[in-house]
Formats: sequence, structure tokens, C-alpha cells
Amino acid sequence: MDETSDLAAHPLTAARLEKLEALRAAGVEPYPPRFDRTRLAAELHAAFADLEPGSETDVDASVAGRIMLKRSFGKLVFATIQDASGRIQLFVDARRLDPEDFGRFADLDVGDWVGASGRVITTKKGELSVAVEEFVLLAKALRPLPEKWHGLTDTELRSRRRYLDLIMNEESRRVAVTRVRIVSELRRQFVERGYLEVETPVLQTQAGGALARPFVTHHHALDLDMYLRIATELHLKRLVVGGLERVFEIGRVFRNEGIDATHNPEFTMLESYEALADYLDIMAMVEEIFAAVAEVATGSTVVSYQGRQIDLTPPYRRVRHLDAVREAVGEDVSYDMAMDDLRTLARRHGVEPEEGWGHGKIFDELFEELVADGLWEPTFVMDHPKEISPLARVHRDDPHVTERFELFIAGSEYANAFSELNDPIDQRHRFEAQVRAKAAGDEEAHPIDVDYIRALEYGMPPTGGLGIGVDRLVMLLTDRSHIREVLLFPTLRPED
Repeated sequence: MDETSDLAAHPLTAARLEKLEALRAAGVEPYPPRFDRTRLAAELHAAFADLEPGSETDVDASVAGRIMLKRSFGKLVFATIQDASGRIQLFVDARRLDPEDFGRFADLDVGDWVGASGRVITTKKGELSVAVEEFVLLAKALRPLPEKWHGLTDTELRSRRRYLDLIMNEESRRVAVTRVRIVSELRRQFVERGYLEVETPVLQTQAGGALARPFVTHHHALDLDMYLRIATELHLKRLVVGGLERVFEIGRVFRNEGIDATHNPEFTMLESYEALADYLDIMAMVEEIFAAVAEVATGSTVVSYQGRQIDLTPPYRRVRHLDAVREAVGEDVSYDMAMDDLRTLARRHGVEPEEGWGHGKIFDELFEELVADGLWEPTFVMDHPKEISPLARVHRDDPHVTERFELFIAGSEYANAFSELNDPIDQRHRFEAQVRAKAAGDEEAHPIDVDYIRALEYGMPPTGGLGIGVDRLVMLLTDRSHIREVLLFPTLRPED
């Protein structure tokens, strides 16, 4: 069926339109404004789980949902409806309804929304049901649902028409509900630790806080180009300067980058900042939070992901960034080695250094090429190069690296954290280096945020900062292999 053409032009939808017109001609409103539901399907199943086959109770219930299955046997009609909690059967006996109402129910289609009231019973086969005494059509469905046995299996179609995916696929509904529980538990974990949940601007005059290309828009009243935020970091740290010592935000950020299994141009980040803490404090907190969220989402800290077990019980393995690279290349590389030797080594391992890359950038590219994918169990990779960490404090024991960690699980990064750079002079120098990188062609480099430096000049205390990729965490805890499966509305090309 050509789904862009008129409904009346196709037999399946034309028949439903005719039914709609007939209902209105008979004085029946096919889209009434409300319905008084007294019980959900799951509540009835819990309350009457032990009811013997062929029993009738004296309990009345009003239920409502979408018809997912309908079978007619002369004077009996069985319809299975689906609500947000599950499914319940409607038992429609011609002896309980007047002939006109019975005929109208028999004429309903799979996909229609219906509300029904009656006694709770079990059929002779033991199926818990509501014996319908009254019913009302709540919404006439003009398009048929996907065919029962094949369902909705096309991945792109499921993403484009999430409403159909949620109707037809119980697993998709489970993922959506689990995501809500994960976000709720993340929020609870931070609130219980004394953090304040705040909101920072989505539209910004400068996009900073991450190495990423921003989306550009235009504010017509101010005649000003603006950017969708790529991170919440710089505004949250301004709040720490202002005296809000523990803050966090769960929100959408936007990066004008490619789409793949773990990247979507808009995604959800949790960022937090805690005064007087360093990256080791944040590391300990992350272990506790990930274990707690896993327990809420799955009932255990040991989860199954893509056919393998992952134990999220603390403590997690810790490895220094440079040590991981040394192990991967089999050589004792260092920040003091000759650049020509390092470039030669990089090429030997599949990394082609670009003009302007220093030791730190090459080490990080080697890490991504040789190490990251193999980190299956939770691993804190620590002490990243200063060159790729423009907002992190220089390590207290090594001037080449910063006090930063990333949490890797199943080959992907789930969290990124720093002992925050709070020296305004050092921060200005780092921004200036980023500007030079941008002038050399790096579209992801930071601009200089003059007001942020000014805020630091008023004094920011030692601070530990954290970013958690919420979508990836949901992927892990729901065993999904593609980010679009945990986003209700992922970014897709427009339909033709």
C-alpha cells in the first residue's frame, strides 16, 4: 500500500473509513474525550492470579486499551486489549449485550482503542477476562497494524515509526521503561549525595566544554549566530564559582558529527561538578553509581551484554593511558622520545599522524586503534595527555598528563572525568593552543571563552567533574547494540 496516498484509495483503509462514517451516521462519536478506567491489565492479573478456570467473581472492572487480537465465534467474541501495563481479554457474550451493541463490538477492528466494563471472570480454558456489559469505542484506527506473525521487524522502520514499534514489540516497550528507571536512579544517586539539579542554556554564543563540531543557528532578533551546546561543562563550573558547590544536569547535548552504533547528533549527558573533590574521589563515586543503577535496571550488578557477562561490582580495574599504549605497542614509549621515531611507530601500528599532532595526540590515536575495543570489563583509563585534555588539571606528579579518567566497558567509553583546571592563566594558555589548532583546520577545537576565564579569575575551588553518556549506559543495561534502539526518536534522514 502506498502510505502517502489518500486512505480512501486502498481497500484496507477504505473499509475502515466506511465504518467511521457509519458510526457517525448512527450518532456514535468515534473519538470521545475521556473514559473512566478503574483497573490496569497487570493489576487484574496480580489480583486474580489464582482464580480457577470457569470462575466468575463479583468484582466489576473498567479497562481500556488497544485491540491486539480479536476472534469471533457466533454469539461470542474474544478480544485481547493492550494497555501500558500488559494485556487482558474481553469476553463478549451476546447474552450480556443488546443485539445492536453486540453487532457494533463484533464490527470493531484490530488496532481500535476500546473501553469496557464488566465482571472479572476466567474462561473455561482459564483465561482471565472481563465479561463485557458495557463498552465504548475510544479511537477508531484508520490504518491496520503490521501483520501479526511478522510484526514490525525492519530496524529503520521501527525507528521512524516508533509509535508502531511500541505497539507491536514488547521488548521495545521494556527498553523505553527501563531507560526511564535508569535516568530516575541516576538522578536519585546525585540528589542523595547533596547535588543540586540545575539547568544551563542550550543556545549559546560559544560552544565549548568538549572537542566537537557544533550545530549553528541564527537568532534573528539579535542578528546573531548561536550554537546548540556541545556540553554543559563551562556553565556548570560557573555555578561552582558562584558557590553552588555540588551541581549536576541531565540534558540533551548536540554534536554535528556522524551517526553510528554509539553516536547520535543529539544525545543525553549527565554532567556533575563537586567542589573540593578530585578525579580519584569521582572515580570512587562512579563505581558506586554504576553498580546501583545496574541493580535497579536489571536486579544485579552482573549484566549480560551481547552474549557476554560484565561484572559492575566495584572496584574496577585502573590503568594509566600511557601504560596501556606501551603494552599494546610492545615498546617503552615516552613523552621524551624523538617525534620522528614516534611517527614511525604510529604508522607501523596503523595510525597516520597528521601535521600538528604532538606526542599526546599520537598516543591517544594509538590507544583508540589498539586498546579501546579490547577493554571489556569495567576499566578506568587514567592520566590522559595534556594535549587532548584542555579543561583538565595537570597531573600533580607528571607535567605531560592530566588528572583525568575515562571509564571503558565492552569497548566503549561510558564516563569522562577530571580534576578540573582552575588556574585561569593556564586555562587561557590552553584555550590559545586550541585556537591555533582550529586555525590549522581542527573543526572540533575550543574557542576562547573569555567570560569563563573571567569566572575562574574570581576563584574556583578544587573541583572534580564528571560526564556520563546516558544513552550508552542504557544500551549496556538493556543489552542493545545500537544507540537508535534506546532513543525513542533517533536522528534519521527524512523520508522521500
